[in-house]
Amino acid sequence: MIEGKNLVLRTIREEDIAELYNLTSNLNERGEFLTLHLISQTDFQKKFKETGFWDEEHGKMLITNKEGKLLGDIVYFKNDRYMPGYEIGYQIYKKEDMGKGITSEALRIFSSYLFDLKPIERLEIVLNVNNIGSRKVAEKCGYIFEGVKRKGIFSRGVYQDVQLFSLLREECPSLKDVLNDK
Repeated sequence: MIEGKNLVLRTIREEDIAELYNLTSNLNERGEFLTLHLISQTDFQKKFKETGFWDEEHGKMLITNKEGKLLGDIVYFKNDRYMPGYEIGYQIYKKEDMGKGITSEALRIFSSYLFDLKPIERLEIVLNVNNIGSRKVAEKCGYIFEGVKRKGIFSRGVYQDVQLFSLLREECPSLKDVLNDK
């Protein structure tokens, strides 16, 4: 568990599974930029039992408030085998919790945590070119725009352009420094 100023990042517990499945499966709350991909509850539970949603190439932490309410999640995953780092994704589960700085704080902490944890040189965020809110989060956390991948993803029935942002190890403060900024 990593405690920030306004939130907590933590790994997933067995008692979270039912609520987490319901939150991540609610297409009405997902926002327009998250994919429509759904997983069966059986497969969701199986993946948790196999890995706890945390292994060498993929990890998911919950974003909670200080009282333990599930607000969202943040993940890392190996997107390209040759890339010396990970891609990061994040989501806030309910529209009422969006736009409150939760994602920025979570991304800042999570990025520093990954650089302190793993021998990697870069982290990447890939986002829809129209996702202005997510772009602001990435830039606020020090991620640098690198370019546009034309028709980089297939989502909601069409190919869409995406933007690539990166953060290098030397650009990221240590986890200790980020947590001391409380």
